[in-house]
Amino acid sequence: MSDQSPRFSRARLLVAGAAGAGLAVGGIGLERLAASDTGRSRRIPFHGAHQAGIATPAQDRLHFAAFDVTTDDRRELRDLLRAWTAAAAEMCEGRTVGGATDPLAPPVDTGEALGLEPARLTITFGFGPTLFGDRFGLGPRPAQLADLPLFAGDELDPERSGGDLAVQACADDPQVAFHAVRNLARIGRGIVVMRWSQLGFGRTSSTSRAQDTPRNLMGFKDGTNNLKLEDEQGLAQHVWAGPADDPKWMRGGTYLVTRRIRMLIEVWDRASLADQEATIGREKVDGAPLGGRHEHDEVDLTARTEAGEPLIPADAHIRLAAPKVNDGIRILRRGYSFTDGMDNELGQLDAGLFFICYQRDPRRQFVPLQRRLAQDDALNEYIKHTGSAVFACPPGTAPGGYIGSTLV
Repeated sequence: MSDQSPRFSRARLLVAGAAGAGLAVGGIGLERLAASDTGRSRRIPFHGAHQAGIATPAQDRLHFAAFDVTTDDRRELRDLLRAWTAAAAEMCEGRTVGGATDPLAPPVDTGEALGLEPARLTITFGFGPTLFGDRFGLGPRPAQLADLPLFAGDELDPERSGGDLAVQACADDPQVAFHAVRNLARIGRGIVVMRWSQLGFGRTSSTSRAQDTPRNLMGFKDGTNNLKLEDEQGLAQHVWAGPADDPKWMRGGTYLVTRRIRMLIEVWDRASLADQEATIGREKVDGAPLGGRHEHDEVDLTARTEAGEPLIPADAHIRLAAPKVNDGIRILRRGYSFTDGMDNELGQLDAGLFFICYQRDPRRQFVPLQRRLAQDDALNEYIKHTGSAVFACPPGTAPGGYIGSTLV
């Protein structure tokens, strides 16, 4: 394809426009939209050794989208990543996207975030398994990016699974997160099409010791023992691809797994409090492990009832997920609650957990952990997995670079 093809030229134009966003769009100044550095005006730097939005303190809202690449031209893919990186950096700074716009042409930035604060926006990019091989000459896909197996009980919808590229936008304002994905989709028009997307509200894990543990839609505190950004050693061991890991272009990156987990809310709501607590292995009100007094008490898997039975049942969720019984496996969780209206067949809420986790190698972390949960977890009576995807998230980039430059 010629360098002057419409799609290639548009990608090149968008790169230049996003980089030159100090100009005006349709007469609207592009000075920063936030004046202070507190609350929703806080900015999280886009550039860095690792991509933001992974170990960053989890925000309140999510817009996740997976895209399929419709071109076979490696140059177009490269220029799209340049354009996306430039636009993402601008949006995370609280700026609008793109350069000057012809008054007779549509504005480059869609405008719904004008006047809003940056709201701690982070934008994280990932590459799916289908991007590799001969298609773009990117070579073999990383061994860690193997397709996830089908787990017991999976009811996966292909239209909610997979994808060539992933965009995770997190913010404390839902409109800011929506604006980010909408504008990236617009920039990619003609090169990518959105395969599926998921809105999320209410984080279901804490990724910093400064954050309280949130509750999921089952009413239980979720992610009490999650990895935290302050645990640099734990992140280096379990999340970031290390200096000796292959492939080289992924060093400093990580691997992302998403699972859309529908909660059977109506069934759960009919279960007794005792049954709910036995299913999870924690007390519902204060989050303490059964047999403990406080949320962060160590989980005692050896404790017994007076009848000699395990105090935390053998099929309790926290027992089966505990690192102690999984060869020390740990993952960084970063999920969100979702609600997508009603199930038209049953007239029940289509709501649950959009599970997101990051790890150094899904084959050795997520897969064995999920296989154990899928087989024995008492929670399976109340949930079903309806979507699934895995992506390689390359390292971050410095100003002037772009996400994926180490690959393409």
